[in-house]
Amino acid sequence: MTAKYLSVCIGLVFITSGCHRAAPAASKPTPPSKVTVKEDQLTTVELTEEAEKRLGIQTANVETRDMPRHRTFGGEVSLPTGASVIVSAPITGRLQAPAGRPVPLPGTTIAEKQPVLALLPVLSPAEKIGLATQLADAEGLVQQAQSQVEANRIEQKRAEQLAGNGVGLAKTLDDAKAKLIISQKALDAAVSRRNVLGAARLDGESTGEQKPIAIESPQSGILRALHALPDEFVMAGSLLFEVMKNDTVWIRVPVYVGECADIAADKPAQIGGLAWRPGQALTTAQPIAAPPTATALSSTVDLYYQMSNPTGLLKPNQRVSVQLPLVGSAEQRVIPWSAVVQDIYGGLWVYEQTAEHTFVRRRIQVKQVVDSMAVLDQGPPIGTKIVISGVAEMFGTEFGNGK
Repeated sequence: MTAKYLSVCIGLVFITSGCHRAAPAASKPTPPSKVTVKEDQLTTVELTEEAEKRLGIQTANVETRDMPRHRTFGGEVSLPTGASVIVSAPITGRLQAPAGRPVPLPGTTIAEKQPVLALLPVLSPAEKIGLATQLADAEGLVQQAQSQVEANRIEQKRAEQLAGNGVGLAKTLDDAKAKLIISQKALDAAVSRRNVLGAARLDGESTGEQKPIAIESPQSGILRALHALPDEFVMAGSLLFEVMKNDTVWIRVPVYVGECADIAADKPAQIGGLAWRPGQALTTAQPIAAPPTATALSSTVDLYYQMSNPTGLLKPNQRVSVQLPLVGSAEQRVIPWSAVVQDIYGGLWVYEQTAEHTFVRRRIQVKQVVDSMAVLDQGPPIGTKIVISGVAEMFGTEFGNGK
């Protein structure tokens, strides 16, 4: 009974296994792109027609155009004449911090009329005598002006009475009014001068009645240097601080004398950083007439350009890259800047179409970028078909990041 049962079970196993055939292996899909790398060749990218449409690949030929010429020079940032103002002590005295605020530190941005220091006048005996003499003269001028005003007021009143009685001339009345106005202005000026001189009290230092004089910044800008500190005794004319206004800067460009004839000095220059690369933004600087300077040792003359610097990004004596326009234009090999891709090392490349749906990456060197067109220094010859749209997508496809 046991042997019969086992034979039945084995038969059922064979029948069951025969009902399940092995499923055929699924066919592997065709990849949308194929990248070929050979040691003696650059990387080649092969795309299917569908992938080419999905990436939006468009091509154009390398051509020549009549393009303006530029040449790159090194430049130096400098401040315009009068941009830096030095403030000195008006009279002898002892410095103090301005009322209600600390003394600003060098490098701080300050506003116009902002107090930087305060000066408590300390007059020498000779200065006291001179001040007393000036104050006496000012008081005499005030009294003289007051007498003149009273005399002119009487004269005007007499002219008004004569005109009211019909025996005076209108011109006489007008002259009297004019004299009164002029004498009143002279009185105001004399009183103002007397008050200024009277503000420096001769005995205030000993009695504590002397008031500090606020030393204000004459312009808004950066506090470039602080030559004296609070509690320091300074003489009249001593340097106190310097304020630098750098919202506008000059760019000095030394040019070899043999190249000056090629420079279009009346046209704007383009300013960039020392690490500037083609395609990066540049700032326009306008040519200006500045005092002529030159360096005999290097046989260079200086060209000057002015540009706005509202954020203070450019600092005095900073080195920059300057593209100067040249006289005339020339036929140059160009491609759209959209055709250029840059690798992580700063190298510039384009994709050349060598066959249908087949592209090879070629290294190029760009001389300059003008109006979205890249002027080639080295690269594919004229007539070569290159990719101008979908370049970034193809670059990602080549390195395994594309879709």
